[in-house]
Amino acid sequence: MRGLDLCSLLLSTGLLLSAQEFQELQKKVGEFTLPNGLHFIVLERHGSPVVSFHTWVNVGSVQDPAGETGLAHMFEHLAFNGTETIGTRGWPEEKRALDAIEEAYDRMESEANKGIRADQTRVDMLRTQVRLAAENAQRRAASADYRRILEESGAVDLSALASTGATEYSCSLPSNRTELWFLMESQRLLHPAFREFYRERELAVQEYRQRVELNPLPRLLSELLSAAFKVHPYRNPSTGWPSDILNLRRTQAQAFFERYYVPGNITVAIVGDVTAADAKHLAERYFGPMAARPMPPLVTTQEPPQPGPKTVIIEMPGPPVALVGYKRPSQYDKDDGPLDLIQILLSQGRTGTLYNELVQEKHLAQQAQAIATSPDGRFPNLFVFLLVPAPGRTVEENRRALEELLERFKSTALNPLLLARAQAQERASLIRGMTSNRDLARLLALYSASHGDWRKLFTTLDDLKQVTPQDVQQAANRYFVATGRTTVYNVLPGQSDAPPPPKPPERKSGGPQ
Repeated sequence: MRGLDLCSLLLSTGLLLSAQEFQELQKKVGEFTLPNGLHFIVLERHGSPVVSFHTWVNVGSVQDPAGETGLAHMFEHLAFNGTETIGTRGWPEEKRALDAIEEAYDRMESEANKGIRADQTRVDMLRTQVRLAAENAQRRAASADYRRILEESGAVDLSALASTGATEYSCSLPSNRTELWFLMESQRLLHPAFREFYRERELAVQEYRQRVELNPLPRLLSELLSAAFKVHPYRNPSTGWPSDILNLRRTQAQAFFERYYVPGNITVAIVGDVTAADAKHLAERYFGPMAARPMPPLVTTQEPPQPGPKTVIIEMPGPPVALVGYKRPSQYDKDDGPLDLIQILLSQGRTGTLYNELVQEKHLAQQAQAIATSPDGRFPNLFVFLLVPAPGRTVEENRRALEELLERFKSTALNPLLLARAQAQERASLIRGMTSNRDLARLLALYSASHGDWRKLFTTLDDLKQVTPQDVQQAANRYFVATGRTTVYNVLPGQSDAPPPPKPPERKSGGPQ
């Protein structure tokens, strides 16, 4: 369940929930499902007059159609641009203007699709018509209204995030504005406008270039996933490929929404100063009108076995960085818990083996980190090691040191005390996420949508207790193997053809070193 943005360990035990508080918290969780299939989880916490809402839609970039990567991510950009009644200066006129964009776009595509026979002058003229139609529609929009209404009512943490496996929308409001959220969120799901789609499309391309192309670590991670996964959608950036994004259509977004934003594919978690009875009453009133629709198809593409190690060298300015990924199973596998604990044992703060050995003792790296799950846990994914060589040190030296460390880890019996400490650290990290209403709402939605039951959030701690040193060692031996390894690192431009540095001479045991 861990990803790149791993929560830091809780440093102050005073912030942790006690065992009794933890049990009481679980007892306060309730749930209900509307006849249309939309599932709600409610946890009453009346300590402060605030309610946090988290809407989880089980759709992410893995569901992007071929040639339409970035489509799921577009809903992060479109999230709060309003509805047919909120964010418009007159919906009938705006709708006609939006339809006019599509008609102009159809004409442009029809000519462009002629390929080598297309009249480029006519394509350029039709592209200008699309731009003018979009500008006309934008004059009829007031897309800032949706966010403004919520924020003027005290909303905080209003955010949207589309990732590899899900799309999430969150918001916290004063409890006396609870009904406002039900109104606004239901309208957003019932009557989306998809306004300013083409402007947001341009912004999505800019985001990719700033987040990936101009940022060394995300770029290397993107290259790692593209190399490690031959057919599975994990190989695509969650934001989509720029060439695909620039050709996305508003009509495609509408079709995607109708296919995946169905009630049965949505989970809403509500935590804070609200009663379960009031939440159910408001849910029935505002979300009840959503029509039940068939569930979307599952992702069926399976990654074939990797036949051997892969290495990718990227020419890129800047200091060297290496990512080493090992194929691992999904979060539903029995080895998920042991792999999470391996991350802690190897990489948790300054007590992790990676840091102690590569950074402090050997001075090979200035940063060494393990990430148990990347990019997402729903399907078989990668256990990734990040290595940043120290000045004067090389990627090759760090890579060899990592392999030697992993071989020792695989062959040496794990000290039960070290495992117990890792289990305690994982427990602290998980419980820390339950201290705020906002984070707890997200966790409840995540576990309900990912595992089919929010109770998995609480039983995970019991599952971790059952992991033995033998389980950890067996998982390490099962997955840290050369055939499942993909390595990506960067070199300065013009150096990709340079031979690797020679290996240092073997040290003989005994005698002066």
